[in-house]
Amino acid sequence: MQPWLTLIIAAVAAFALTPLARLASRWLGFLDDPGYRKIHAEPMPLLGGVAVFAAVALGVLAAGPAELAEDGRHLAGILGGAALALALGLVDDRRDLKAAPKLMGQLLIALVAAASGLRMTLFIPVPALQWLLTVLWLVTVMNALNFMDNMDGLCSGVGAICALIFGGIAMAHGQPLAATLAAALAGALLGFLPWNFPRARIFLGDGGSHLVGFLLGALALLPSYYQHRNPSPTLLPVLIPLIVLALPLFDLVAVMWQRWRQGVPVYIGDTNHISHRFVRLGLSPVAAVTVLYLLTLVLGFGAVLLLWAPPWVAVLVVAQTLGVLAVVTAMQYFGARRNGSGR
Repeated sequence: MQPWLTLIIAAVAAFALTPLARLASRWLGFLDDPGYRKIHAEPMPLLGGVAVFAAVALGVLAAGPAELAEDGRHLAGILGGAALALALGLVDDRRDLKAAPKLMGQLLIALVAAASGLRMTLFIPVPALQWLLTVLWLVTVMNALNFMDNMDGLCSGVGAICALIFGGIAMAHGQPLAATLAAALAGALLGFLPWNFPRARIFLGDGGSHLVGFLLGALALLPSYYQHRNPSPTLLPVLIPLIVLALPLFDLVAVMWQRWRQGVPVYIGDTNHISHRFVRLGLSPVAAVTVLYLLTLVLGFGAVLLLWAPPWVAVLVVAQTLGVLAVVTAMQYFGARRNGSGR
């Protein structure tokens, strides 16, 4: 089956299943109550991630075993890790886990994926170091998307864009597992998005944001960005995952740095994310999220160019990435000044 059909199946499934997830959320008590840092005025259903996971699974199953048979071990590890990521987030939604058990759960999930053969190599022929890099990468991306789930439609929309970019790269390199998983995730998030943006009627919840983060982290590791048999003009394609996911990763690092400077535990939530500072500059929440969608697209298209770009174009892509992050940094700074914090 072509990936675009997988995308459509997953999108239709997510759109149809999300209302059921809303009902289940209220019946089971998975609700996010209004309060500090909350912009909603009434309890909000939190089981959006369950609908997204079910849609991803249906999209992958619809692709048929012939497409994915040779990568069955990777597929089992990724879907198993995705289910564990969803479960960890659901427990967090219900019990508000402390930082230590939450981190231990994330490490276990990353180890499951690494045991299935998923690896970050970076041309380093040392298996132990590859395991370490893989685990650190997956845990980091899970936390980055969890942090980015702070406004209606932000995590789901950015996640869909990143998945589409990873899927396009996988199709260009003829890698069916990565293309199918990316199409299923993008479709599921696009089907969920009308229920989550511009005015949310259900949230992804920590279960959904952990799920999206894990799958994006895995998708970043599946394709081979540098082709040895048909070499890219430079080694810079190895930077593609960092560039595609630059905004969530940058937001994670910036927020943790700010909290550390203020002497606040890095796991304590606040309103100093990129999206919040854009709003303090005068943008509406919908406009702030839309701007972040556009910036993600700009970074993603630049990343794709690295697959074939000659050295001088590759340097321009890296410079563009740094320029976008510099602009975001400046907007964050002025957003903080407008709020009167001076940070």
